[in-house]
Amino acid sequence: MAEGIIEISDSNFDAEIMASDKPAVVDFWAPWCGPCKAIGPVIEELATSFGDKIKFTKCNVDDNPVTPGKFGIKAIPTLIFFKDGKVVEQITGMVAKPKLEEAINNVL
Repeated sequence: MAEGIIEISDSNFDAEIMASDKPAVVDFWAPWCGPCKAIGPVIEELATSFGDKIKFTKCNVDDNPVTPGKFGIKAIPTLIFFKDGKVVEQITGMVAKPKLEEAINNVL
């Protein structure tokens, strides 16, 4: 896991995301997912650029089935952006870095 990216699970999701004092993005992914692997380095770059303003996290959907189920995640990668414990934006699939930067700026 890259520096600045927190691995979250069903057990720590509420503490890390819902109770977070700053906005957060959750990357729902799986190790076997090609597009998830492709978007990973982009997320790492964004964590380096924006990590002081927004919390970056990853949730392995295979190891943690409850949380993706709560948010109706049917495809991965799915990135959900949270602010004050509420979903403010959701992006599914491989998207370009500018689209992710735009979403982060909208959350901030």
